[in-house]
Amino acid sequence: MKSSLVTIAGHSREKIEYLLEMAKEFEAHPNRRLLEGKVVATLFFEPSTRTRLSFETAANRLGARVIGFADPKVTSGTKGETLKDTIMMVSNYADVIVMRHYLEGAAQYASEVAPVPIVNAGDGANQHPSQTMLDLYSIYKTQGTLDNLNIYMVGDLKYGRTVHSLLMAMRHFNPTFHFIAPDELAMPQHYKDYCAEHNIKYVEHKDFDADVISNADILYMTRVQRERFSDLIEYERVKDSYLLKEHMLCKAKSNMKILHPLPRVNEIEYSIDDTPYAYYFQQAGNGLFARQALICDCLGITLDDVKNDKTIID
Repeated sequence: MKSSLVTIAGHSREKIEYLLEMAKEFEAHPNRRLLEGKVVATLFFEPSTRTRLSFETAANRLGARVIGFADPKVTSGTKGETLKDTIMMVSNYADVIVMRHYLEGAAQYASEVAPVPIVNAGDGANQHPSQTMLDLYSIYKTQGTLDNLNIYMVGDLKYGRTVHSLLMAMRHFNPTFHFIAPDELAMPQHYKDYCAEHNIKYVEHKDFDADVISNADILYMTRVQRERFSDLIEYERVKDSYLLKEHMLCKAKSNMKILHPLPRVNEIEYSIDDTPYAYYFQQAGNGLFARQALICDCLGITLDDVKNDKTIID
């Protein structure tokens, strides 16, 4: 059955584990012809490198053709065309639409009007479910489990859609979250209310040092996003609030991994790249397999279909 992916909030534990198993199958054999004859449209109304390229690579490695745009200035939106009209028009040409938009709620709206499945590739500061799937896959690969982990989220927790989506997805796995952010970028109250409603444990910190992060299994760093600020003075005041330095890892657990949705600016010291704790580039690589799974799932291709696939290209 075909379906859109707007948020991961409605996914059960079983559904998440099912998608992770599918991603594992694609990591073992990424090159296939499962989507031969299909067209995937990528509509990016907001800049992207990793997300767009990994979705397009995922489609290409599955045998689909890709259409779309990475710059909204080249579309009829500059002539006044509405989002609904754009979605309806592209639906004539594609079997699934992957869309990033700067407005919160745009993906939900698109899914309500489109006759084909919509995959939310990020809508404003709201949700980023495909990033969450690759984050979950990265956590599972590095920790061997998703259960009972200490996950530390650092930096921009107000506008960071990746941490919002991850928080909601982890509700099934008994995590303990640690929120580390300045007051201006603290986790929004409605997400803390969500934690309370779902019995998710969390602790808030102002300090960011070796002692505070010594019990982390996952240290999830985020960039302070200049594009989310209407007041650049406020941005300048908080942009360097929490920077991870190599010496701060002196008390880290041996299994601890550092994740980051990328791009980074200066929030992770470059020397950390060469430590065993760094996992953000591998994390980005996992996006290919997670997004292959999501595209197939939206098009009604099942895990059994993937396991029994005879179109593998070695």
